[in-house]
Amino acid sequence: MANVTAALVKELREKTGAGMMDCKTALSESNADLEAAVDWLRKKGLSKAAKKSGRVAAEGLIALAVDGNKGVAVEVNSETDFVARNEDFQKIARNIAEVALKSGLTDVEALKAAAYPDGGSVAEAITTGVATIGEHINLRRAAAVEVGQGVIGSYVHTPVADRLGKIGVLVGLESSGKTDVLAPLARLIALHVAAASPLAVDASGIDPEVVAREKKVLAEKNAGKPAHVLEKIVESGLKTYYKEVTLLEQPSIHAEHSNKTIGQVLKEAEGAAAAPVMLKAFVRYALGEGIEKQESDFAAEVAAASGQG
Repeated sequence: MANVTAALVKELREKTGAGMMDCKTALSESNADLEAAVDWLRKKGLSKAAKKSGRVAAEGLIALAVDGNKGVAVEVNSETDFVARNEDFQKIARNIAEVALKSGLTDVEALKAAAYPDGGSVAEAITTGVATIGEHINLRRAAAVEVGQGVIGSYVHTPVADRLGKIGVLVGLESSGKTDVLAPLARLIALHVAAASPLAVDASGIDPEVVAREKKVLAEKNAGKPAHVLEKIVESGLKTYYKEVTLLEQPSIHAEHSNKTIGQVLKEAEGAAAAPVMLKAFVRYALGEGIEKQESDFAAEVAAASGQG
């Protein structure tokens, strides 16, 4: 039987909001597989964690760089939150974002090999930063949003400096319309993305494996019903799911767009913009998303270091 640890039960509780005993049972039934345990709880109606993408566990910064019709987001990780306030670390994160923007590189290994503004490569700058700052630094990921015509909206949540923070969002609006209408609209949608955390622009952009998993949960949750009834339940459930996780179908979080979806907001903006407006793409990076962080007992560490443990 798999080892169901207290730490694993705690993580499942934080991820799903289910009770401790339910979490323990779910992990036992799922061979201590966290994602399988989430599904087990959902099948039993004990969790509403349909779209949570994972807990934020690593430290560091999300950095954004925008120039004209292109924007880039990068995640640079450190060991402690304290380092995010270090000017040397901030400079590294900001420069890496600028390198990605100018070079067009978003593959991490290719980006590490790219030339760094102060000389050498990005990888060498990171190595120097480790020596200077005294913590492990890791370039985790990078993504770009680009439009042929239009604007890039950006938003940083809990910023520590200009375009540096814990959540970074880029939104690309493709349009030949008026920039003074499109720019504030793109920023409003970027704020929405930060808050609502959609998975894709529309249903076609959702990973087929995610859709298959959702179908399986819906089917197993309603097992025993006639096949024709079950088919309609699954179809209806998927429509509800898409409204929750696709950007164009999500209700806007902004009061001025009350009871309107993002898709409707964009359609209504076409008049003021004097041209069609298409939401081409978005990127939402949350610091440490999906990374497991080892928890330590600080008191025990101090005792061990002093020879008392």
